[in-house]
Amino acid sequence: MTTYSRRTFIEQIGWGVGGVMASPSLVAMAQEQANVFDGKKLTIALCGLGRYANVLKGGIAASQFCRLAGIVTGTPAKAAQWKKEYGLPDKNSYTYQNFDQIANNPDIDAVYITLPNGLHKEFTLRAAKAGKHVIVEKPMAFTEKDCQEMIDACQKAGVQLAVGYRLHYDPHHIELKRLGQQKVFGQVRLIEASLGYRLDGISPDDWHLKKAMAGGGPLMNLGVYCVQSSRYVLGEEPTAVTAQFGPVTMPHLFKEVEENITWQLHFPSGAICTSSCTSNCNIDRFFASADEGYFELEPALSYGPFKGRTSQAAFTFPVVNQQAAQIDDIARHILSNNPLPAHISGVEGRKDMRVLEGIYKAATSGQKVKLV
Repeated sequence: MTTYSRRTFIEQIGWGVGGVMASPSLVAMAQEQANVFDGKKLTIALCGLGRYANVLKGGIAASQFCRLAGIVTGTPAKAAQWKKEYGLPDKNSYTYQNFDQIANNPDIDAVYITLPNGLHKEFTLRAAKAGKHVIVEKPMAFTEKDCQEMIDACQKAGVQLAVGYRLHYDPHHIELKRLGQQKVFGQVRLIEASLGYRLDGISPDDWHLKKAMAGGGPLMNLGVYCVQSSRYVLGEEPTAVTAQFGPVTMPHLFKEVEENITWQLHFPSGAICTSSCTSNCNIDRFFASADEGYFELEPALSYGPFKGRTSQAAFTFPVVNQQAAQIDDIARHILSNNPLPAHISGVEGRKDMRVLEGIYKAATSGQKVKLV
């Protein structure tokens, strides 16, 4: 087992789909920025207090440059609980109906949207109109057109728009980018990236099963991780896709959205990425085969703990709080009045949505669909 130290991780860290950048002085930079910010933190209101908000609150608490300053929820009991736990004043607690009043609250800099997929666009537009920076979870919206409307609204309002790509800040995935983009084992020819969980215990009324709220099944809720990993490991945009819906084994649940889907992305280099997303079994892996070797993670696309291996050795990195690393990077850019990195921007979310739309079109038509 090859164990990478924190120093090794920092020396190899890289951002973005288009390239890998060495940053040996991140720790010093963070300290310098802390001094520049003079204790100021990005104040965040969580919009939607469901499962992922409960994960995010730990990331905010562990972050260096962020502070939970407000909440938005439709459940009075949740509002009372969160206000008590975090000492939030009543004026920083909003419902979905009075959310627009957040425009008058200087205590809140940004809104982090963790609502069901079908509400991402609406609340991004409302937050932008209120003059607040926006962080929105994946998938960014239902269509590429919707994503562009969100981007345009934030640009018009003069606020920044980020998408919650937490895996971009995990050292195992940064290593995948390095191995693929720097062609450590030569040209990558084949990628397999799949993610799925068995949902037979879920309530038939859960929003993930409703097309109006989810937009689709496992492709919408899990597929973005598979698409992302192939794009940033290759550093390329897919040019075409073929896809197939899988069988429905739980018809009492999957009446409106797909239960299983498999697809094949074709890239300019000739590489192919085959992926499956499913709601009827557990799978969580990434595998890339190149001319001179391979590299893989399993688990790979969930919350870990991740386990990596190449054709030469196993590898592991220190565990990081993905959410804290993500929001701290966002905060550093906003607090210093710099544009967000392209790899977590709304444009990146729009690119993923173009691919997801193409996958659905290919699976529905049975035809190969061009993406560019």
